[in-house]
Amino acid sequence: MLAGTIIEEEYTPRQNAVLEEALRLLVKGGEKALTTAGVARAANCSKESLYKWFGDRDGLLSAMISFQASKVRTSDVRPDALTRDNLREHLVVFAHDLLEVLSGEVSLALNRLAIGQASREGSKLGQLLQERGRLQVGRRAGALLEAARLAGLLRFDDRDEAYGLLYGLIVTDLHLRLMLGADARALKPEFSARAERAVGAFLTLFAKT
Repeated sequence: MLAGTIIEEEYTPRQNAVLEEALRLLVKGGEKALTTAGVARAANCSKESLYKWFGDRDGLLSAMISFQASKVRTSDVRPDALTRDNLREHLVVFAHDLLEVLSGEVSLALNRLAIGQASREGSKLGQLLQERGRLQVGRRAGALLEAARLAGLLRFDDRDEAYGLLYGLIVTDLHLRLMLGADARALKPEFSARAERAVGAFLTLFAKT
């Protein structure tokens, strides 16, 4: 793992294990399987512990999404510790992780569930995915880009715009294809090359010469 690479850990190992079980239930059984009783049974813990750790069902969903987003590694690196080479390496790690997470059964299940609930009054899943998923990842990746700018390695006026372009170069239409039923296993072998190409294109646009 790269020096300075971090994975956000908001929860204890036991709580992380519970979240993994909750995500597994969601993939296997859909929304109906995601009950506090079902999660408690699968994770071998009490419902009281679930409420204490995560609050209500929306709190559990929020924790699941945050936990899933934390699997996309980003780097907490000081500007004076960045070089052209290790910046590229950090960005490639981020790009590959992003592809792996977005193409995984869990992320696809969460996104499909959010789409299915989009017209349902009171549904918060789409908002949670945005706030605790994509925006969380974007904030951490944006901090790396800002550090690179301060180090004189990148040039951009708007950090969020630069991150949006990086995200687009990495993901392109892949997520849409997967949501529509493309076989993730058939696409995974190209993830390393896709990550390298995306980062190369991003640096061509934003690297300071």
